[in-house]
Order: sequence, then C-alpha cells, then structure tokens
Amino acid sequence: MIDFIDSMIGFMAVTMPIWIVWIIFHYKYANKRSSSITAEEAKQLDELMDVADSMAERIKTLESILDDETPEWRDKVREQQGES
Repeated sequence: MIDFIDSMIGFMAVTMPIWIVWIIFHYKYANKRSSSITAEEAKQLDELMDVADSMAERIKTLESILDDETPEWRDKVREQQGES
C-alpha cells in the first residue's frame, strides 16, 4: 500500500506541473481568441494564475523533499509509467 501511495505522489509530482502549465497557456490563449473578457473574468484569471504559481512552487518543494528522503522515487514513477 505504501508503494502505491509513494508512486501516486511521484506520479502527481511529475504530471502536475505539466497540467498547470497547460491550464495557464490554455486560458492565456483562449482570452486572445475571444473578442474581450469582462473585468470579473480577468480577475478570476489572475486569481487562477496566482493559484497555479503557488501550486507549482509547492510541487517543487514536494519534489525536493522527495529527492532528499527517497532519491529513487523518480525511477519508480518512470518504471510504473512504462508498465501502463
């Protein structure tokens, strides 16, 4: 069970930055495609970008903790991704 949890933490730590970047770029370019956005939408977008930046920083912190405590966690994640 602990291996599963470790692998899920590793998987999330590897994939979350990708999703965060995708979401940021998606909304950044979606706004350029639309004719205009309201002030409320711009405020929400700014808040989402702040949350995304905060999450990215937290993920970096978690990865550094995992690197210190379990240096081989990235290898385990890569092995599991190769199996699926």
